This record gives sequence, C-alpha cells and structure tokens, in this order.
Amino acid sequence: MAEFMAMSFAEKVDLIDGMIWGTPMIVLILFTGILLTLRTGFVQVLRLPKALRFMVQNEEGGEGEVTSFGALCTALSATIGTGNIVGVATAICAGGPGALFWMWLAAFFGMATKYAECLLAIKYRTIDEKGHVLGGPFYYIERGMGKSWTWLAKLFALFGAGAGLLGIGTVTQVNGIAGAVERLFDPEKAHIAFTVGEYSYTWALTITAVLAAIFTAAVIIGGIKRISTVAQLIVPFMAVFYIVVCVTILIVNASAIPAAFESIFAGAFTGTAAVGGFAGAVMKEAIQKGVARGIFSNEAGLGSAPIAAAAASTKSCVRQGLVSMTGVFIDTIIICTMTGLAIVLTGAWHQEGLEGVAVTSYAFSHGMSFAPFIGQVCVTLSLVFFAFTTILGWDYYAERCVEYLTNGKMGVVKVYRYLWILAVLVGPFLALDVVWDIADALNGLMAFPNLIALLALSGVVAKESKDYFKTLKDK
Repeated sequence: MAEFMAMSFAEKVDLIDGMIWGTPMIVLILFTGILLTLRTGFVQVLRLPKALRFMVQNEEGGEGEVTSFGALCTALSATIGTGNIVGVATAICAGGPGALFWMWLAAFFGMATKYAECLLAIKYRTIDEKGHVLGGPFYYIERGMGKSWTWLAKLFALFGAGAGLLGIGTVTQVNGIAGAVERLFDPEKAHIAFTVGEYSYTWALTITAVLAAIFTAAVIIGGIKRISTVAQLIVPFMAVFYIVVCVTILIVNASAIPAAFESIFAGAFTGTAAVGGFAGAVMKEAIQKGVARGIFSNEAGLGSAPIAAAAASTKSCVRQGLVSMTGVFIDTIIICTMTGLAIVLTGAWHQEGLEGVAVTSYAFSHGMSFAPFIGQVCVTLSLVFFAFTTILGWDYYAERCVEYLTNGKMGVVKVYRYLWILAVLVGPFLALDVVWDIADALNGLMAFPNLIALLALSGVVAKESKDYFKTLKDK
C-alpha cells in the first residue's frame, strides 16, 4: 500500500488499467465472443451477407425513435473515432505490429458479441406512451436476468456514465482532435495562448477546444433525433473518404504490403515493440493492447451500442442484431486494418519521439510521399469528424445511463449534458497517456457487468436466432 501511495497519479492509473485489462478480462471477453459464436451458429460468418443487405434496407412498421440505419449510424458515430486513428497507433507502438492481429481476433468474435447485445437491447427495451425508447444492458440485465440483478444494471449504468464523461466519450476524442489540429497548424508550438505552471498551451489547441465545445452543444441539446441526423450525414461520407485515402496509400506502397502482413503475424506470437524488450512481455503487451484498443474501437461487449440499437424502428430483435453486427466489421476489420497497415508498412510505429496521432500523421504523410502535406491534412480531417461524431454518439449513451440511474429525472440528465460540454472544453489540456489509461480502465469496468449478462442470457440469444432464421427458411 505504501508503495502504491508513493506512485504518481499517472503511475497509479497505469497500474489500475493493467489490473482491469489483465488476463481475466481478456479471457472473459474472448470466451464470451467464442460462446456466442458457437451458440448462434457462426452468425458473423454465415449471416454477414444478409446483415449487410439489412444495413441499407430500413424496416417498415416497426416501433422506435430512429430508423434502423439511423441507429447503426449513431452507434458507428460513437465507435469510428480516435480508436481507429490514435488507438491503433498506440496499440502498435506498445505491442508491435502483432497487436493488430489481436485486434482482428477480438473483432471476429466481437461481431457475435455485438449481435447478441443489440438483439437483447430490442427484446427487453421499454417504450413509453410518448414513444420515448430506453433500452440497453441495464434493461436486459434487470428484465432478462431478474429484479434481483438490478444492482448489476445500476453498476453498468454508473460505469457507463463515468466512462462517457471522463474517458471514451469526451476527453480522448477532443484530445485527439486538438492534437491533430495543433500538429497541422502549429507543429512547433510557437504560438502560446496561456501557461499553467510548467505547461504551455497553443492558440491552435485552445481555439479547437472552444469550437469543439460549441459545436457539441449545438447538436446534443437536440437529443437522439438530431444526433442521428448528423451521424447519417457525416459517418458514411467520412468512412468512405478515409478508406479511399488508405487504399491510395496501400497502392502507392503495394510492394511493402507482404512484409507488413508478415510482421503482423510474426509479432502476434513472438512480440516486437518499438522500444524493444523481452519478447514474452512484449507479446503479452500486444495481446493486452490489441484486445483493449479493439474493444475501445468497436465497443463489442462494452454495452454501449445496444443503447443506440434499442431506439431503432424495428419489429425484429434478430434483424437489428444483424444490422448492428456490421458495425464491428466496418469499424475494425476494415477501417482499423487500413490504419494499421499504413502505420506498419511506413515504419511509423518505431519512430522515436512520436505518440498518438503523430504516429498516424507520419504514416499518412510518408505513405503519400507524392503529397505528404495532403496526407497529414487527410488525417486531421478524418480525426476531427470521426472524433466529433463519437462525442455526439457517446453523449446519447451516457445520458441514457444517467436517465436509468435517476429513474427518468430529466433535470439531472440536463445537468449531466452541460458537464459533458465542459469535459469537451477541458479535454485537450489533459495529458495524453493518462487520458488513454483512464479511458481503458473505465471501459473495462463498464464491460464487466455487460459480459456477465451476455453469458447469462446466451440461451435467449440462441433461441431467438434459431426461431428467426427458421422463419426465414420456411418463407
């Protein structure tokens, strides 16, 4: 205890993060995904084509607040963010290229997990007389597992509200935005706006923080429908834009792709880190960071996406589960892979002195050697829009957690909303390493109650899936 108390705040957070994301949590996440994969008959493989078709076909006559595609875009707005651009970079820098392999593995089983949790969100959601929808892990824990488990539902909601306000929903996202903008417009940090103690903050960073807070306030005050509308406009366009840029980098550097894949697969089982070190320790770091950053990116098992899925206008819980499952495929299998390959094949991951978004900026500027500045601009634009929509999507998640915790006291929800805007404002001024460790730790605490519920209700998921697919076959 004395040794712990003697640690700095950053060291304490790092230690707690390592404990939460230790072997038991990684085993629990992967075991849950494997179990659900088996119980749903490899839904992420056999039903993926149908899921992709459902993704762009809104269902007629269902109850809900937004369209099925709108619910997916809201969920994607929360998942496609700094995890895809900064999270991949930090995972590879810490655990080497092999971390990307473990992100893929977690995502593969995570597709079944996301399918199951969003199916349960629709099955156990509540809709009041005004058409207001509330659903997610807190309701499938309470209504699916029974009232005696309400304490676990409350625990999930508490961790969800905390994770959103202090980690994944605000601080990490706006920190990434501000860092990218600062690196583009004032890389030398020459134009100082103010100084606090030994830390100085530039005008680029300060102005970004203020604008991010203003734009966030303008959208989230309008609630789920405005968030969904903005998400449907930004997310598809920016996802296509980012993929096109990444494909361009891969084409330009096509000769380096085989070696990149070789280092990814070799590093997954031998361990290769940017700073060197004992192979076994680095391999453990690759697994830990790969799984943790994978969950941070696609949020499968975290319990966040089911909150958005519950608002979907649909008549079938299985159908919405399939639509939501595609989010993991788009987020990690496609977008994170693009980022990871760019970082590995350009050697950005072992450049000394680079961290976070700087690693990805290096990869894009060197990957687009014919126009390095354009590559850096593309990273900045992508990060700004992706992270901004994540702030919006996560505000919806966190507000629903607060609504559940307070039994629908919207006055408390409004106060929380203003705290959210404040967190966006101050986020860029916090230390990057501590911010990511806090976000990881809160994610782990949030995932634990949800994973317990998924294991307990896996039989419900299996039965609903069997009945639905049998009906489709009989038609």
